[in-house]
Amino acid sequence: MFFYVAFIASAGLGTLITIPRLISTLANSSRSSELPDVLIGLGIDVGAVLIFAFLYVRENNAKNVQISRLSREERLSNLKLRVNENKIISVNSLRGIARLVILAGPASFIKESFERSKSFSEGLIERGILVVPFATDGEPLDLDIEESGEEATVTDRKRRLWQLSPVLTSEWAKWIDEQKKLAKVAPDSPVYLSLRMDGRVRGSGVGYPPWNAFVAQLPPVKGIWLGLLDGMDGRVL
Repeated sequence: MFFYVAFIASAGLGTLITIPRLISTLANSSRSSELPDVLIGLGIDVGAVLIFAFLYVRENNAKNVQISRLSREERLSNLKLRVNENKIISVNSLRGIARLVILAGPASFIKESFERSKSFSEGLIERGILVVPFATDGEPLDLDIEESGEEATVTDRKRRLWQLSPVLTSEWAKWIDEQKKLAKVAPDSPVYLSLRMDGRVRGSGVGYPPWNAFVAQLPPVKGIWLGLLDGMDGRVL
């Protein structure tokens, strides 16, 4: 960006020097033959100022957008999650370990999202996805994870997929409202956000998350259930 400023200053100085020459040429008919060259020089200088000013503004806006995005992601990384009654962690703690999918909407939206995820549970688990359900209406979530005839180990893995819950929900609500405002989404719209393994936002949308797309697009992750979550309620499978 320094170079843009330097070029703008150089072209601007050239414009200031050329303007008196133009006035002098117009005032003196004997110098009319110089007018085309003066106009060409002035046009080049003015054009350079406009072009480099445009590039500077575009670069500066892109920089501001990037800084704003990084700031939002940093605030997200500091939000708290409850793993169980005895363990609270920050979103940042899951960087490099899991891909979070944040759901924000009324309890009915969360429950329907849960129902839609059932047939993709194993694929989501294999891809290191952990769901963060945030019921914005404050209604309790009663997710029926256990299914008749299902092995206990399978049920346990599904429970871990949905075991996280937001802590200090007012901070979560503030962050989500900011994202909706920036995306020009209605405040009461249910939304989802998917994070990459490094904690940065991968995608977002209004409505139910595309569980099938997550399974199709994301590569499996080995060892996702090892390490951080071990020992909290038995060894993680």
